[in-house]
Order: sequence, then structure tokens, then C-alpha cells
Amino acid sequence: MPPVHPLKKLLQYARAYRNDFRLATIYSILNKFFDVLPEVLIGVAVDIVINGDKSFLAKRVLGGFGITDTWHQLMFLGAVNALIWGGESWFEYLLSLKWRKLAQNLQHDLRLDTYDHVQKLEMAYFENQRTGNLMSILNEDINQMERFLNGGANQIIQVICSSIMVSAVFFTLQPSLAIISLLPVPAILIGAFWFQKKLAPRYSKVREAAGDVSARLNNNLLGLATIKAFATEAFEKNHIAEASNAYRDANSRAIAISSAITPVIRMAILAGFTATLVYGGWLTLQGDLAVGAYSVLVYLTQRLLWPMTGLAEVADMYQRSMSAIDRAMGLLDTKISIPYEGKHISPAQTRGELRFEQVSFAYGEQKTLQDINLHIPAGKTVAFVGSTGSGKSTLVKLLLRFYSAQSGRITVDDLEINEINLQDLRRTIGYVAQDSFLTDGTIADNIAYGMHDASDTDIRKAAEAAEATEFINKLPLGFATRIGERGQKLSGGQRQRLALARAILKNPPLLILDEATSAVDNETEAAIQRSLDVISRDRTTIVIAHRLSTVRQADCIYLMEAGQIVESGSHEELLAQNGGYAALWRLQTGERSHIA
Repeated sequence: MPPVHPLKKLLQYARAYRNDFRLATIYSILNKFFDVLPEVLIGVAVDIVINGDKSFLAKRVLGGFGITDTWHQLMFLGAVNALIWGGESWFEYLLSLKWRKLAQNLQHDLRLDTYDHVQKLEMAYFENQRTGNLMSILNEDINQMERFLNGGANQIIQVICSSIMVSAVFFTLQPSLAIISLLPVPAILIGAFWFQKKLAPRYSKVREAAGDVSARLNNNLLGLATIKAFATEAFEKNHIAEASNAYRDANSRAIAISSAITPVIRMAILAGFTATLVYGGWLTLQGDLAVGAYSVLVYLTQRLLWPMTGLAEVADMYQRSMSAIDRAMGLLDTKISIPYEGKHISPAQTRGELRFEQVSFAYGEQKTLQDINLHIPAGKTVAFVGSTGSGKSTLVKLLLRFYSAQSGRITVDDLEINEINLQDLRRTIGYVAQDSFLTDGTIADNIAYGMHDASDTDIRKAAEAAEATEFINKLPLGFATRIGERGQKLSGGQRQRLALARAILKNPPLLILDEATSAVDNETEAAIQRSLDVISRDRTTIVIAHRLSTVRQADCIYLMEAGQIVESGSHEELLAQNGGYAALWRLQTGERSHIA
């Protein structure tokens, strides 16, 4: 099955704007109709001046009204000319307004729909994508589509309309001259489409190269502190130069073809205009063509053919837009493998009992979890410890449905999570990650993230429960202080306390702390631990940690190795087993084994 053309995809997507497209097209056609008429009036004016009361206008139009005087004919022609220019200007305004508004609305909708779609894609999709490339699609590619609709679509419609209108006048006045003069038009249009076809793959590579540049820049700006710390500015500049050179080379290959369109079209225009000028003049001298008609045809030829030089720019803009639209539509068509629909549940009515039954998962070929069987009673605090890569974080990612298990089932209150509405499921879970996302807003905005109806009192109480008010009160504007992009104005410990306050404010029946204390100092860890002791009461809490001191108070601790649970029990029970957990405890605390 052949691939669907990007323009067809865009038209299918923009079905809601069908009437706007129709109106914009009608305005473009009417504007071109009034735009062509002044050239006709020039011929009529020449005819009046030469033939006087025997002119075409006097005999065919005004004769019935008794207006044969030359001056009166010219006055009438002037009035008609004013109406024509007024009509042309009015429809120029309408088409510009309609096309630009349509472009803005369509750009807005496509960007929002594409972004919304990206948010719904599973996390596995982003493992093979670069953020900068996605940003390039969501921003520059969609802007490229807007630029085409702003002007390119109108130009294409008007070239087609002017070709039809001028051809009709030519064939009415002098069919033999029409055939010769308009012969270049099909060649120009066919040539433009031929060039466009050649440009298609080149502009696809241009858009890909633009995405690479954006991805490199985004990656480096996020890692600027590391770049400075390792003094690798020159090294990274060379990386950017490589990506930029690839973009420049891709553009150069496209420009080599697009630059040839205008000269080729100009030569075809020269042939058509010369034919009208010379052959039309000869017909006029022979008496086969009136002087006024000859004037009309000369002006119309120039009016028809000369704007076709703009086809080069239009073809270039069109193909850039089609490549951009293809990428945006391709992203929009990406299949969502984890559906959002399902049974609705209420956080207030969720007890938080969890079961993992024969759960297995692999990242590609790498097996991460193998036949996990686990029961977490409602209201209990459990912890998962183990070496990096043992599968601890993967368990909670499956619970949050960032990924789907390849086998087995996970239930919340005996309801399989695959059957629960995805957003309802996530609303029951408070999630604090090792590197929590913070917005470029205020302290209060970040604590109330996702809870927009929270009161100032609720926000302050959540901050107090997370032991964050001490540092917040020292900030210049307190809770109204902006914290910068990704919270860069705060320390790591301060960011984690805000993330914990956010989870507390959410008041979920399930709370997950995924390495939440691994990158903080001892004081912050102690503060988070004190907060955790309070907020975990009567709430199902899952703690993932490397520091065993963080989890020693948990009701049950699970030691994981190579995707399997190898030990479980309370802190004291696991020490008594003198197994892997006890070895880790001794390693972290420096204690000698008291068991023979």
C-alpha cells in the first residue's frame, strides 16, 4: 500500500476547518478575478481612445444607454476601474485574514494534539527518541506548516486561477495566439512538480538534520554544568559544529535544485511573452487583431506568466512544509500501546492493597524482572533494596504503568491495573523520584502541582509535613519565590522536600519514594525520614533505597537480585538470617557480624 501524501494527511486532520478552507479559497479566486480585470480595462481604454464612438464599449455595452461620447466612456471606465480595485483590495484583505487565521488555528491545534499524543506514549518510546528531535517537530516543523498556509496555499490557488482566467480571455480574443502564447504554461507547471518531486527526499533529510541540531543543543544546555566542570566547551562546540554542518550540507543539496527552478521558469516565460509580443503584433498589423485586444493580450501575458517565477519559492516552501507535516503527522500517528481508558476508581475509596502475580518484564532482550510474586497489604510500608539494575525501580514503573509487564498481573484492591482508567490509577499514587520534575514557577506552584484547587493553608501544611518551611521562609518571597527552570535555584535536598510536599498534598492512598534520599545530605535524609514516619501511617508506602538506614523501620523489606526477590522480612529478621541484606548492612554501617 503506497504511503499517504502529507497534504492528504493534513486535509484529513483539518476536517473541522473545511468551511474555512472553502472560504479562503473563494476569497483567493475572487481576488485574482478582480486582479486580472485592470489589464482588460487597459485594452478597453486603448480601444476607446482610438475608435471613439465606434469602440467595443460604445457598441456592445453603453450603446443602449445612448452613451457614445468618448469622454463619457472614459468616465464610465474610471468608475468601473475604481470598483474593480476596491473589490480586489477587499478580497485581498479577506483572503489574508482567513488564510492567516486558518494557519494560526491549525498550527495551534496540531501542536496541542501532537504534544497531548506524545504525553500518552509509553516510556519505552522515549528510550529511542531524543528530546531535541521531538522539540523540533513540535515547534519548527509545525511552524513550517503555518508559513505555507500563510502565503503558499494562496499563491498556488491564484496561479491556477489566473491561468484559467487569462486562457479564457486569450481564446476569446485570438485562439491561434492563445495556443502559442500559453504553450509554456503546462511546461512550467510540470517542471515545477518535477522539481518538487526531486526536492522531497532532500527536504526530509533537512528536517532530520534540523532535529539533530536541536537535540544536540538541548542535551548540551541541560548538561552545561557538567560541560563546564570537565572543561569540554571546545569538545562540545565541535559536536554542535558537526550537527550544524550536516544541516548546512543537507540544505545545500536541496538549495542546488530549488535555485534552478526560477531560471528555468523564466526561460519558459520569455518564450510565451515573446510569442505574444511578436506574433500578436504581426496579427495586429495584418488587421486580424484589434489594437485594444493586442494591448490586453500583451499585459495579460505578462500578468499570467511573470507571477509564475514565484512558483520557485512556492515549490520550495511547499516541499519544506510537506516534509515537516509528514514528521508531525507521523508523530501523531504513533500508536499508543498503553490505553488510557478503563474502569474509573476514586482515590478516596482505594484501600491500597497490592499484588504482583508472576510478573516478568524485560527492556528489549535484557530480562529485568522474573516471576515476581508479592502481596503488599493496605496501609503497610514496604521497602525494596538491592544493587543497581536488580529491578527495584522497574516494579514501581510497572505499577504506574509507565511500562506494561510482558507476563503476569498487578492488582490494586483486587482490580487488575490494566482494567483501571490510567489517570485514575495514577491519581491514587504519590510518586517521589530521585530527580523530581519541578516547573519554572513559584514554590507554591510546585507544591500544588496537579492540585490546582489547593488552598494556601493546605500548601503550607504540606510544606510543614515535609519539613520544608524552614528554608522556604528564608527565601525573598517565601512561597511566592520562583525557583527557576527545573528548580535550579534550589539545592538537591530542597528540591526533594518540595517533591515530598507535593506528594503529601496529593494525599494518595499509595505513596512511592523511588531513591528519594539517595542524592541528599544526612540532614535532609533525616528530615525526609521523619516526614515519612508521619505520612506513611495508614497509607500503603513503597520505599526504594540504597541506604538501608532509610528503610529499617519498614514493615517488610525485600532484597532483590537479578530481577528476583531473594530475601524478605523486617530489618531484625533479615539481620538474623545473616544473608545478603545483613552483608549490605555491615558494609554500610561498618558493623562486624555478631552471628557466628
